[in-house]
Amino acid sequence: MEEQNKPFQFEISLSILNHLGRNLYRNFITVLGEAISNSWDADAENVWIYIDKENNNFVIKDDGIGMSASDFQDKFLTVGYSKRKKGGMKSPSGRPFIGAKGIGKLALLSCAGKISIISKIPDSSYVGGVIDNVGLDNAIKKEMKPDQYSLKEVNLKLFYLFTQEHKKGTIIYFEKTKENVRNTIPYLKKLIALYFRFSLIDKSFNIFVNDEKVTLDDLKDLSESTEFLWNINSLQDPYIETLSVLENEPINIDSNLNMKGFISTVKKPRDLKISGTEEKIGIDLFVNGRLREKDLLKHIPTARIVESYMYGQIHFDELDADGRDRFTSSREGVVASDNKYQILLKGLKSIIIPRILDEWDELRLSRNKDGDDENTRKTKEERRASSLYNLSSKDYTKEGNAEIKKWIKELQLDAEFNIPAYVNCFLSENIIRKYIKARKVPLTAPAETEINEWKPREQQRKSEANISFDIREHDDDLSYLGMDSLAKVVDNNKHQQGTASLVRDAIEFKPMRNAVGHTGLLTEIAKQRLTLVYENIKGRLNTLLNQNK
Repeated sequence: MEEQNKPFQFEISLSILNHLGRNLYRNFITVLGEAISNSWDADAENVWIYIDKENNNFVIKDDGIGMSASDFQDKFLTVGYSKRKKGGMKSPSGRPFIGAKGIGKLALLSCAGKISIISKIPDSSYVGGVIDNVGLDNAIKKEMKPDQYSLKEVNLKLFYLFTQEHKKGTIIYFEKTKENVRNTIPYLKKLIALYFRFSLIDKSFNIFVNDEKVTLDDLKDLSESTEFLWNINSLQDPYIETLSVLENEPINIDSNLNMKGFISTVKKPRDLKISGTEEKIGIDLFVNGRLREKDLLKHIPTARIVESYMYGQIHFDELDADGRDRFTSSREGVVASDNKYQILLKGLKSIIIPRILDEWDELRLSRNKDGDDENTRKTKEERRASSLYNLSSKDYTKEGNAEIKKWIKELQLDAEFNIPAYVNCFLSENIIRKYIKARKVPLTAPAETEINEWKPREQQRKSEANISFDIREHDDDLSYLGMDSLAKVVDNNKHQQGTASLVRDAIEFKPMRNAVGHTGLLTEIAKQRLTLVYENIKGRLNTLLNQNK
């Protein structure tokens, strides 16, 4: 065996920076969140983000504890340095650390061609360096070791506008940023308000974008579009308190899961679109205040329409409570197979989400709005009738008269029955008319008598109404016959002997059909009977039609 003069040791290639950071971070808000997280952990009270769209640059500045030369080398530039292992779970001021593994800083390399970093502690000069991705790529190609690649010296003139009265903290200057970070100021403020919770809930921590403070007002359009809210395990969040336009009080959900959160629904799905982008707000997972997974529903889809109305936040700090790394290498998600994560998803899928789906449908229907067609609370026919009824009833509720609204509400259930019942009557009777005409089935003597009775009566009523135009599309004798007379014509046809009789059902059908046709309101037993009789008629019509193709 070959002799070894010194112990074996690891050699790390600079290419590891690609695998851990530069090529993994795709979402700009994730990159921005890493920088803001570092500022939070550094006990900063303020973070300033400056966007220079014209020159495609941006700057992130904070007033945290800053770094000395040794801090910059041994902590910031040391990939894998963990604040938690060195100093516990909290910052000097008592804030819970967001950063854990010391690799999130590599996200900064993913969104710009060049990054200049300066930092200082009180009563000291700035320290820092420049990371040029072009130079780093060359070093990787040459297979240089980390100790062979040195950061370039910072040009402090670049930071002149940002160092005035800056007593401590860190400033990062991003040059040649990628297209996906060139967003509008309102867009960035909204994303920060949505995805970096501490900017809203902690008064000692402020974030500014081009000197405009991120506040709850940046979510105003979302809050004003929110219709219903479910609060899980009594989450205290200032955003919830802004939802003064909710259709009802927040609904509390108690869960055995050791988490908190809220799930809301908006009035229309388009209310979840972030203006000017393809991005949509969803139900997001936060761990210790940090966004860890966007749109949880993609892992537990329901295929129900309600999903397109839902957004919210789930806070599950247990994923970061025992020191295990449960997050993907891109830091943009949770490892799917993790047991705790699976317990969370299972609880949401089996208990919380189904309850919200059902209650959303009930709440929408109670407000005369479309609900979930897949919910079995009502048939699809009833839901379609309700939609039509709600649309028509708006003509009578424009003035906001409470009494009229009450009357319309009282007629809702009857309309849901009568409208499809009328359609059933219309369809069945016109189908049998077409059948009689197509098969040249001769009319019975009583049918002829009934036609001769109704024709002059209709002319008389037209004259009384001073109507000179035609009412009926066709001057068809069959249109003057109801289902009972039409059934007798079919049953009298000697060619249809053995066909199930329509007459008995048609006779029972007639009084209830007439009540529906004359906008009458039926009793519950009449509704049940009409439904049953129509099913018999429909079955017998299908038999008749199929026997005579």
